[in-house]
This record gives sequence, C-alpha cells and structure tokens, in this order.
Amino acid sequence: MINSLIIVFILTMIIHTAETLSYSVRFAGVQLNKIAVALSLTGIIVLVSRTANLIQAPLTAKFVDYAKIEPTFDLERYLRIILFASSIGTLIAIALFPSFINISARIIAKLEVAGSLPKLITSVTIDQIKNTKNYLKKPSFKLSHFRYLGIPKRFLLLNIVVTAFYSVGVLSSLYAAHLLPQFSTTASQASGIINGIATILLTIFIDPQLGLITDKALHNEEHRHQLGKIYALLMTSRFFGTLLAQIVLIPSAHFIGIIVKWIV
Repeated sequence: MINSLIIVFILTMIIHTAETLSYSVRFAGVQLNKIAVALSLTGIIVLVSRTANLIQAPLTAKFVDYAKIEPTFDLERYLRIILFASSIGTLIAIALFPSFINISARIIAKLEVAGSLPKLITSVTIDQIKNTKNYLKKPSFKLSHFRYLGIPKRFLLLNIVVTAFYSVGVLSSLYAAHLLPQFSTTASQASGIINGIATILLTIFIDPQLGLITDKALHNEEHRHQLGKIYALLMTSRFFGTLLAQIVLIPSAHFIGIIVKWIV
C-alpha cells in the first residue's frame, strides 16, 4: 500500500500544482493582451490535471477496498496524507508562479507564430529547453505587497471554502463508502454532492468576481500591475483551502452518508 500511496501522493501534487498554475497563464495573457490565447493554454493545463486524476482516482479507491479486508488499515490517515499532497502541490505552484509567468508569456508568443499547438510542440529544440533556466525567477512574498488591493475578505474566504470542498469531494465520498459498506457503491459515486456545493459557490460568487478583476486589468494599467499580486493572494487562499479540507473531510463523509441513506 505504501507504493500506491506514494504514486497517489505524487499525482495529487501534480493535479493541484497544474490547477493553481493556471493563474500564471492568465496573468501572462493579460500582460501580453492575449487573454483568449492564454485561456486556451489554461485548458491544456487543466487537461494535464484531469489526466492525472484519471489515474489517481482508481488508485485511491483501492485503499477503500483494502480497508474492507484488513480491519486494522487506517484509511482516514491515508486520505489525510493525500490531502496533504494537495497542500504541497499548491505551495509548489506558488513558488513557481513568477517563473511560470515568464515561461507562459514565451509560450503564448511562440504559439502565435506557430499557429497551432502541435506545430509549437514540434518546433521546440533542445537549446530552447535549456534556455528555460533564463526565465526562472525567485519568488518574493511580502505582506506589504498585498495591502490596498481592494479584494473583499468575503471573496477570499469563499475561495478558501470552495477549494476545501473541491479537495475533499472524491475523498469524502470514498470514506463514506467505507463507513457505509452496505451502500458503498452509492456512496462512492456521491462526490457530486460535495463538488456540487463548491460548483454553485464558484459559479455564483468566484468566477464573476475573477472575471471583473481580469477585465479591469486588461483596460487599466494600474489594475494590470496589481493583478499578479491579486492572483498570488488567490493562490494563497487556495493553499488555506487545502488545509481547511483536513477539517471538513470527515463531516463531508458523514453528510454524504446522510444523503445516501435518505436516497436509498
């Protein structure tokens, strides 16, 4: 089980690193005034995340099956370790944020010349890959940078809550399946109950506000200068969301259990 846990841990880090780094691609698009191109690249990053999730999900479900035949197996501990990987992945993305802005800007410029992603990929040379080190930038984090950004505290708190629910969606449904073996199949497919709450909050409160912030940055030089700091703040709130996920994991599993019993 340790080998499987290591694989799941790495895949979970990749998922959260990729999803969080999408902010850097958006910011690069705003800097170059090529937001549509940047959003298309964001879709590719999400694709990487979804591909990793295709492998991660069944491997995580394997722990639930093992817990059925081995009563001493500490499933909760394993799930918390997986959640910890999401925090590490988010921290990695925060550290890579300045460097990935530069790399994303370069990719966007190259994509305009190449005209398509396949042509862009085939045009990459070994020397260009080696030159990537020139785009690396050390992250700096000062609290004074985040003053007077005009971001409502409620917006940041909602981002924390949404991230927490998204992080535990699948894991809480798997733990609910462990708690209710007689309804294990139903419970394991009920992650949408938790993710649905997160999706509603995201659609109503987060996405429109984020769109307004990005639009202001496109048309105002001062807002454009602040956008990177705002994205860094949102990424930090995502990190706190992954920590909050540790707290809501078990309550979410019990909530799913209640809903499953009511449905059945």
